[in-house]
Amino acid sequence: MSLSRRLLLPAVSSIALMAGAALPAVALALPVAATQGQQAQPSKPWAQDASDLKADERIRFGTLPNGMRYALMHNATPPGQASFRLRIDAGSLNEDDDQKGLAHFSEHMLFNGTENVPENEMLRILERLGLAFGADTNAFTSFDQTAYMLELPRTDDETVDTSLMIMREQVSRALMEPAAIDAERDVIVGEARMRDTPQLRALKAQIGLLAPGQRLADRLPIGDLDIIRTAPTQRFIDFYRAYYRPERATFIAVGDFDVDAMEAKIKAKFADWTNSHPNGPNPDLGTLAPREAESRIVVEPGVQSSVDLYWTRPADLRPDSVALRREDTVQSLGLAVLNRRLGEISRQDNPPFIGAGGGAGSFFQSLDFATISASFNPGGLARALETIEQEQRRLIQYGVSDAELQREIANIRVRMENAVQAASTQQTPALAMNILGGVNENEVTTSPADNLARFNAAVEGLTPDMVKAELAKAFQGQGPLALVSTPQAIEGGEAEVTRILEASRAKPVEAPAAQAELVWPYTDFGTLGTASGQTAYAALGATVVNFPNGVRLTVKPTDFKDQEILVSVSTGNGQLGLPTDRYSPVAMAGNVFTAGGLGKLTADEVSRVLTGRIYSSGFALTDDAYRLSGSTRPEDLNLQLQVLTAYLTDPGLRPAPFEQIKAILPQVLEQQRATAMGAFGIDGAPLMASGDRRASMPSPEEINAMSITDIRSGVMAGLANGPIDIVIVGDTTLEDATKAVAATLAALPVRSATPAPLAGSDKRTFPSANATPVRITHNGKAEQAFGVVAWPTTDAMGDRRESRLVSLMSEVLSLRVLEEIREKQALSYSPMSTSSASTTFDDYGYALVAAEVDISKLPDFYAAVDKIVASFADTPITADELTRARTPVVERLRRSQAGNAYWLGALSDLAKDPATEQRINGHIAMLEGFTLEEVQNAANTYLRPDKAWKLEVVAANP
Repeated sequence: MSLSRRLLLPAVSSIALMAGAALPAVALALPVAATQGQQAQPSKPWAQDASDLKADERIRFGTLPNGMRYALMHNATPPGQASFRLRIDAGSLNEDDDQKGLAHFSEHMLFNGTENVPENEMLRILERLGLAFGADTNAFTSFDQTAYMLELPRTDDETVDTSLMIMREQVSRALMEPAAIDAERDVIVGEARMRDTPQLRALKAQIGLLAPGQRLADRLPIGDLDIIRTAPTQRFIDFYRAYYRPERATFIAVGDFDVDAMEAKIKAKFADWTNSHPNGPNPDLGTLAPREAESRIVVEPGVQSSVDLYWTRPADLRPDSVALRREDTVQSLGLAVLNRRLGEISRQDNPPFIGAGGGAGSFFQSLDFATISASFNPGGLARALETIEQEQRRLIQYGVSDAELQREIANIRVRMENAVQAASTQQTPALAMNILGGVNENEVTTSPADNLARFNAAVEGLTPDMVKAELAKAFQGQGPLALVSTPQAIEGGEAEVTRILEASRAKPVEAPAAQAELVWPYTDFGTLGTASGQTAYAALGATVVNFPNGVRLTVKPTDFKDQEILVSVSTGNGQLGLPTDRYSPVAMAGNVFTAGGLGKLTADEVSRVLTGRIYSSGFALTDDAYRLSGSTRPEDLNLQLQVLTAYLTDPGLRPAPFEQIKAILPQVLEQQRATAMGAFGIDGAPLMASGDRRASMPSPEEINAMSITDIRSGVMAGLANGPIDIVIVGDTTLEDATKAVAATLAALPVRSATPAPLAGSDKRTFPSANATPVRITHNGKAEQAFGVVAWPTTDAMGDRRESRLVSLMSEVLSLRVLEEIREKQALSYSPMSTSSASTTFDDYGYALVAAEVDISKLPDFYAAVDKIVASFADTPITADELTRARTPVVERLRRSQAGNAYWLGALSDLAKDPATEQRINGHIAMLEGFTLEEVQNAANTYLRPDKAWKLEVVAANP
């Protein structure tokens, strides 16, 4: 694991800078150092070759004679699997003016036929091996790189050799056939339409403000649609030939394989790759323009109201080094203090903003920046801007206190110590992405142990004055540049923003007040509980322990991941205790429960008093329970149980977080309704539940009528009743888990029986079929629409055989949806097909097909779905289809069973339903045992036109 020297702490405004071939990708990709590679020269050296940092010794780095680099690492978590990444050192910044979007378009085309793999066959080959499109087979294009990703369910020769063959074909033998390019144009246009959100338009303005006149400002990966629609075939071929070449390629493989054998396979497959065409030029990124203070406003209905202050300076292109990482470590500690201060302000009564954060980083070699940002409710610009501006100055002027510094050092150190202890069981996909990130950023991929040693050296003797000096460097530069994103115009415009900013800068700031020392008060919950019996489920590796007070503990020790223990605590009857005809305030509890802290400590005080400990607290209201959750390590298991017991018995449920949610929620709903898919996410669920208000969001009037008292009384009653079911999974023992529970939850008074559901609350029905789609509206662009067709199916109660059969049928349906709607008709970039089956409501479940489409294509979408459904009768499911549908599902299940999260959920009912053991152990065998005839019959039974329910989402103002 590498601790990046570019420690970019998150600010409020996230930056979406990738375009993906299969699923939407949202990420911030950091820059890679400039190179001047020429034809027939090897690729640039590894970062460690020019650094005093030592690369992780578990990784084998190499370079083929043709210039292609590779990085290989053995890792057996999860066992028998591997992650492949193939990076091309080119992205949208490499495009000529008449090629905008062709880097991303080329990424798509590499899945559309090569010299030895016919069009449409590539995905089928991988599906037969167990790789699902999107989940296991994917790619993305960013400004400075393009990467292809495979998640291999096995590392046998067939899977590895076929995967290597596919990747070699993609990067060196793509056909770029004119007909295939023409067919893909509409898919790209559909992706651009789907991505054309208020947030993306605000992002364009953000880049334009930060990098005017630089290449970055005019090279979003999605490209220029006029070029996408009209570029001749040769232009695609030219880009592919110029940039897909061995000296620009890096292959990364992490997984459960013999490194020598994998190295030999890579050499055999890629060593003869050559490219006789001239190497594409590396781009001139331009020069950062001189800037004075400036304000800019972006008005986008549906965007979150926010203000960002930036200080920019030329990009620091020094190579990765110990000294540079020390600078960034010190800087990051100071910024962590800033973010903690801002977080505490946001949780005060009547806060000046919803959330705020500061950070610093590099932006694709074009510039470096420091920033402080805040999101706020409409009308709150002045308070938000003044507060973040003054907090930034307070930090620079007075620095941090020693207590604040030591708190952040302790928190970072404990996470890094935990990473060292868990190094042997890091997840393979995460390791592969970490190496990919290091390659892209031209940084040394260092080990957790070296990271910890270097951190300890950096903070030894570190003083607040040293941190203050490093923070001053971070905020040196041009600016501040103020960017306001707002759904409605700001009275007075940019001049008013400038006035607020200048007035704030003229006000003196005072040093922050010292905070009182605190003691953790939740250590005694009563007399130690004594187990009254236990039952071992050897086939699951789990044990159920019962306590006299109604606590049932399920423990599964695992070795999946060192230093990870997951805990779940459930009680009560959840939504079964809520009415179906009106929105209950209790349904809002998940938004405010942990934010309200505990009765004796606020959330911020909890964080301060537990500095240097690893624990967490989550809360959810599920269909049939109130559920608390946490993640910890063996050393802090007792504390984790104390935290969850404290939240169960003495939650704070303070007014401030709820009042903040009340203020935020109307804006959040407006943002969601700015896109067709977002509107469906809000309004579609209650419609598919036949009006059950538990599946809905509250109206503004309902929100305004609520109080924290309503939530508190309902939640406290729900938490007080019913047995407590605890599941503990991970790096623990039965003895340790039992002791931790005995001193906490098992020490509580005797629990009552679970309350009976409210009348009618245990029923949910799917809507009746309709010939004319139900219509809901969104507030976005007129051409954006969303179509849905769904059919009632069954529940997932009892033995779950039928629901699993329906799920497998849905996977076959998904193959046909993708082929017809995306590949053949190019109606949608990312059509979806899924199924859902309730574990709470009898006979409630559905299969669904949905797609974002152009408004003019909605009738074509419904016709396409009709055609697909009819095809099950006209063209019965083939054995190959079933294999391609079933194998990825089975492999995904096997993969998930090698992780703690799967078992935390799977074991949730074991204590009260021993049949859970058979359902878990028989799951894969059941899936593998379904016959072609059974799946075909399921399609005939459930995908019936006379049962189809349709919905459309169209613009409110076409």
